[in-house]
Amino acid sequence: MEPLKIDASWTLFLDRDGVLNKNIEGSYVLDWEQFEFLPGVLEILPEFAKLFQRIIIVTNQQCIGKGLLTETGLEEIHTHMLNLITLNGGRVDAVYFAPGLENEQNLLRKPKPGMALLAQKNFPEINFQHAVMVGDKDSDIVFGKTVGMTTFYLSNSCEINLSADYQISTLKELLTHLK
Repeated sequence: MEPLKIDASWTLFLDRDGVLNKNIEGSYVLDWEQFEFLPGVLEILPEFAKLFQRIIIVTNQQCIGKGLLTETGLEEIHTHMLNLITLNGGRVDAVYFAPGLENEQNLLRKPKPGMALLAQKNFPEINFQHAVMVGDKDSDIVFGKTVGMTTFYLSNSCEINLSADYQISTLKELLTHLK
């Protein structure tokens, strides 16, 4: 992989489940006790904070639409998550979530670009041509590609995403590629 030539004007978009924390197969993270950072994430986020002007988390949370979790409950999980990231020297500038169901026509829900456009509205300096999207699902890659981001498919299995610009197995691998 040829390294990207990023500078401090770039933005990093990260999916949450499967990228920052362990994905619960067939279920959802419904409270803080179920949230478990993936190995190395808390150590790598301070490095990303040095490289990127903005770090944005974008996450589909249809568990809200299904009535399994309230928005207040999700905010509590995110508050704990952000506090731990900050305590470990990292930074996240914003967290956007899509509470709607998969079968609903919702512009926020990935692969639709609503969360990216909302982030750009809140942070007008975001230029999608100078943005990286990291995700572990096809919808994450389509989301990033729709607005022109460079996409990284994170998979710790042999699964390949042919539409992603790059394949990585850890966020540390992403950091190595960016430096």
